[in-house]
Amino acid sequence: MPCSHISPTTKSFILTIAIKPLTNQSLFVCLRDYMIVILLKSVISVNTEFYNIFIKHNLAMMFARMCATVQLRQESFAIMMMHPNFDPIALQLGPLAIRWYALSYIVAFALFIWLGRRRIKQGNTVFTNEMLDDLLTYGVIGVILGGRVGYVLFYNFAQYMAHPLSIFKVWEGGMSFHGGFLGVLLAMLVYAKRHKLTFFQVTDFIAPMVPAGLASGRIGNFINGELWGRVTDINAFWAMGFKQASYEDEAMAPTNPQWLEWFNQYGVLPRHPSQLYQFALEGLLLFVILWVFAKKQRPVGQISAVFLMGYGAFRFIAEFAREPDAQLGLLGMGLSMGQWLSLPMVLAGALLFVYCQKRAQPGA
Repeated sequence: MPCSHISPTTKSFILTIAIKPLTNQSLFVCLRDYMIVILLKSVISVNTEFYNIFIKHNLAMMFARMCATVQLRQESFAIMMMHPNFDPIALQLGPLAIRWYALSYIVAFALFIWLGRRRIKQGNTVFTNEMLDDLLTYGVIGVILGGRVGYVLFYNFAQYMAHPLSIFKVWEGGMSFHGGFLGVLLAMLVYAKRHKLTFFQVTDFIAPMVPAGLASGRIGNFINGELWGRVTDINAFWAMGFKQASYEDEAMAPTNPQWLEWFNQYGVLPRHPSQLYQFALEGLLLFVILWVFAKKQRPVGQISAVFLMGYGAFRFIAEFAREPDAQLGLLGMGLSMGQWLSLPMVLAGALLFVYCQKRAQPGA
């Protein structure tokens, strides 16, 4: 806008607003005024010396404000997110209680059917919709039986042997992916023989759909307030307190003066919401990788190999933020049980990928 189009009175008013004293202004106001004067410089005639003095003064004020903000954050009480502590029952229909944990499995199986039908439409598979429905039955049995048995054997054998009836209380949580994985492999082997397919034809078909089910399961873990992460810095934006972990927190707090201070303030310790990390890594990210990889025709067994490598690697990474099971702690080399069970998956996946690639080459 040309300077001649602005009256002297208007210029004086704008400058008065722009250069008012800065001593009581917030950082946001300093930034606003800084932008106003830059704009004024291009619109009206402002004395260059005055302009430079204003800019230097305003920048100094902004720097001081930022330092004061950082100092205030360090000296004030930190604000930590708290887990919502959901009611474990999602829906109550008279005597019938539908729990969130069970609902997460229902969603996982529904996603399996929906994605499976999309895979069939894409082609590159011998499966039909009828075969998919039959496959789901085998998968459900393998996941539930294998997951529960795996958890009992790998993570809490002594407790379940002391209270064997607790093995059947699946609604209370306690499922092992690695156990469920072995259960599904066994179920898929039986399914392949029945339908006269090779084992890897079956696993290549289901592998891209599995991460969606895992993502649903991790959300179920989060809602249930289980499988929380390790203690983290209370000032970290991801820090979250879990009321369900209060007993463990009370036992851990005296081992560290800083933890004890946090526990006395909040009643819980700040932890990683590791369920959400696993939801993002072995759920969403692995799903995208496998779904894109499986769109093209691949050597038989290679999609399964990518799943093994991807899940094993992402689970290994996420375990660094996940609290080890109390009855096991960290095992050899400071690794958790989940990490030790994931390493063979990565190795087996890498070997299988190379083997399938070589076998598919002409003359192999």
